[in-house]
Amino acid sequence: MRKLPQIEYTRVSTKGQIVIPQDIRERMKITEGITFAVIQPKSDTILLKKLKTKISKEDAYLLNKVDEAWEDFENGRYTKYSVKEFFKHMKSW
Repeated sequence: MRKLPQIEYTRVSTKGQIVIPQDIRERMKITEGITFAVIQPKSDTILLKKLKTKISKEDAYLLNKVDEAWEDFENGRYTKYSVKEFFKHMKSW
């Protein structure tokens, strides 16, 4: 089963701004001026997608798929595989 990412916490400022934790900024090479697409797929979720340019149809599609995958995971709709089974299944994709 896939290891979930480490959870980081941040707060919203009086101006509605949030700080992306430093270790995440460093891993993603996020610097001043980087543009993000911000999507609210459901009432309690915000997704950020780092962009090189404006959001493409492919990026919008992938963000939607990520949201669907998280919803499936949260609702227990997933299959556990051994490593060997996973790679065998992956070959069929």
